[in-house]
Amino acid sequence: MYKAFTLKKFPLQLPNSTDFIRFRYPFSPNLHFQLHRLPFTFPLCVSRLNFGGNFRRFSSFNSKMTITTLPSIKDGRLIVGDKVVLTAVPANVGVSPVTHRSAFIGATSSTSSSRHLFSVGVLERHEFLCLYRFKMWWMIPRLGKSGSEVPVETQMLLLKVAEESALNDESSADSDTERSLYILFLPVLDGVFRATLQGTSENELQLCIESGDVNVQTSKAMEALFINSGDNPFEVITDSMKVLEKVKRTFSRIDNKKMPSHLDCFGWCTWDAFYTDVNPQGIKEGLQSFSAGGLSPKFLIIDDGWQETVNEYRKEGEPDIEGIQFATRLVDIKENKKFRGSGSDDSLKKLVHSIKEQYGLKYVYVWHALAGYWGGVLPSSESMKKYNPKIEYPIQSPGNVSNLRDIVVDVLEKYGLGVINPEKIYEFYNDLHGYLASSGVDGVKVDVQNIMETLGTGYGGRVSITRQYQEALEQSVVRNFKETNLICCMSHNSDSIYSSKKSAVARVSEDFMPREPTFQTLHVAAVAFNSLLLGEIVVPDWDMFQSKHETAEFHGAARALGGCAVYVSDKPGNHDFKILRKLVLPDGSVLRARHAGRPTRDCLFRDTVMDGKSVLKIWNLNKFTGIVGVFNCQGAGHWPLMKVAQNEHTSTCTKLTITGSVCPDDVEFLEDVAGENWDGDCAVYAFNSGSLSKLKRKESLEVGLRTLECEIYTITPIRVFSNDVHFAPIGLLDMYNSGGAIETLSHSMEDLSQCTIRMTGRFCGRFGAYLSTKPSRCVVDMKEEEFIYESGSGLLTVKLENGSISREIEFVY
Repeated sequence: MYKAFTLKKFPLQLPNSTDFIRFRYPFSPNLHFQLHRLPFTFPLCVSRLNFGGNFRRFSSFNSKMTITTLPSIKDGRLIVGDKVVLTAVPANVGVSPVTHRSAFIGATSSTSSSRHLFSVGVLERHEFLCLYRFKMWWMIPRLGKSGSEVPVETQMLLLKVAEESALNDESSADSDTERSLYILFLPVLDGVFRATLQGTSENELQLCIESGDVNVQTSKAMEALFINSGDNPFEVITDSMKVLEKVKRTFSRIDNKKMPSHLDCFGWCTWDAFYTDVNPQGIKEGLQSFSAGGLSPKFLIIDDGWQETVNEYRKEGEPDIEGIQFATRLVDIKENKKFRGSGSDDSLKKLVHSIKEQYGLKYVYVWHALAGYWGGVLPSSESMKKYNPKIEYPIQSPGNVSNLRDIVVDVLEKYGLGVINPEKIYEFYNDLHGYLASSGVDGVKVDVQNIMETLGTGYGGRVSITRQYQEALEQSVVRNFKETNLICCMSHNSDSIYSSKKSAVARVSEDFMPREPTFQTLHVAAVAFNSLLLGEIVVPDWDMFQSKHETAEFHGAARALGGCAVYVSDKPGNHDFKILRKLVLPDGSVLRARHAGRPTRDCLFRDTVMDGKSVLKIWNLNKFTGIVGVFNCQGAGHWPLMKVAQNEHTSTCTKLTITGSVCPDDVEFLEDVAGENWDGDCAVYAFNSGSLSKLKRKESLEVGLRTLECEIYTITPIRVFSNDVHFAPIGLLDMYNSGGAIETLSHSMEDLSQCTIRMTGRFCGRFGAYLSTKPSRCVVDMKEEEFIYESGSGLLTVKLENGSISREIEFVY
């Protein structure tokens, strides 16, 4: 039976319900509906794709009305909506629907193999952003417009297809509005096979599937490439991961994981302070120097250097072979002699107990590699024999060696890795973590995780061995530390990403490298772009930085809006407490934003590192405010594997001044935190300049920045509580993420003459808010406080110097 509804100019007939047509209201005044027995309540309607009527480009109508459609292959073309995405699609490629707008793209071969390269069509003239592994451990972004520019080891491909306004109706009020369709390709796991994308010089887009074991073969990959589309790129990615989580059942999204408690505390990591020379005395000196400055870390990572290891290939009196340190192997699960020395702290257990007691640490993590150590474990060690280890020689995939080779793997290919049999790996982790927990350790940072992909031969392939190790690791961490106190690192392959069930935190870029001036901007940009994908699975870990470094302000501001843990790797006595106090409250807590910090929509398809003109903008949300950071990443380095143009700005540390703009619309989903009283206007507070502006949703401010400079904007929807009272909280004016301090917000109207606005939160220092008129009183914890009100800008400030951090503030009219 047909169910008809009428648009202003033409009717549509919608047969049975299989797929979705989605309506968002309020509608344009030019659209009028007559609804007849439609089985839905706004905003959703269920119906099929095939309908009568002249109905073109409807999917892009002002983001208020979206017709979603399945990808299909017709006449050798992959079509999404009315857009041709790929041409010359081979006959062995097919589409299998998953939801009303998503599908798997699969392919078949006449022969079985452990590795296939399937052409899925020709990609031309569509802007794209991809995330690819430029070396075994890490991803970075790449932009392009054709298949030839898609690099090997691409793990996410997002296309932007520009569309005209919805109905192509010149009389429409929205006819001048340009919209875009975003099409997402995600190569995923298909059973024990792992998929990636890559391009050819003929602009072919190829699907690579591989098992990592020559004895694990297939002739088809029917669920290896997922495709989805929509008019909001962030929603498309999130929705895709939700679908894949349910369909694949091999991983969990971040919303379904338990968060480790260290995320909301300020931390210190020993790595850049000591490297592998870390020792108990240095740790205590570092903690003491923080304490002397009045800002003590609440969590500590004892990084590489505490374990009992041996290197059989270093010869006394002979110069080291480059990279030979990575052939070092683990001898015992217990600490080395540096941590078993004479004195009051003659064991790891005594050290952990004493520093927690003396310096107020809540959490102590230690580092280890997924295989035990960089070179695995020593098979001849009496302590290791119970785990049945043996020396295996890594085999890199063609994809890895096509990009940047890594010295770690090159060394291990020659000297081998001491690998514990997957059947024994849980026992190893349980013993190791049980010992650490008995010593007072609260969690672990587990590094070098992608090495498992090179060891699949004889173990069922790379996906199988990775998953066995990952499951054993997560089970042991939860059992021994009672929480998911785990930081994953060097784990950017899809084998690990789509096997992550409980791991809730992972590093999302290559290391912060204090001695590499051309890496600083790349680090910030890479984290922001990688968080588009990884932020759906884990809380991004931005890595440590150093507070007394020429780029400290740049890195500190980025972490304030990254939704991540904030920790530094300062050498003892080498701190900038002025910068740290913009990140950390006196009680050692941090104002962490709610989500993964990601590039704003207008930055997704711009090279914010190398084009010499584009700023990088990163957005996030707090409970009641948005936040946008604007960063000049130009002129201080270039992406690896990118051909550098003759423009000197891309290859040298030349200071460039560029101009960008910021507007409330840069914050996605701002309406989610705006409340019912929002009038569409926003208060915009610039952290460095201290200026407050009132802007409409699409109004913008210009900002000029030199290389490695940044500005942070708190963007708060203005709530209308009465004709005279328009209000927007900003938060702590001296903290990078000002609005992160606000935890509750309400108002009451006792009668027509009195309005009270009430907030609770972590308030200390200068608190600020926008108010359209001056209140009669400011009350803090039941005590009236003086305040300053600037009538020109509407900025109200009140100083909260002493007392508890948790406070209640009231403004009374």
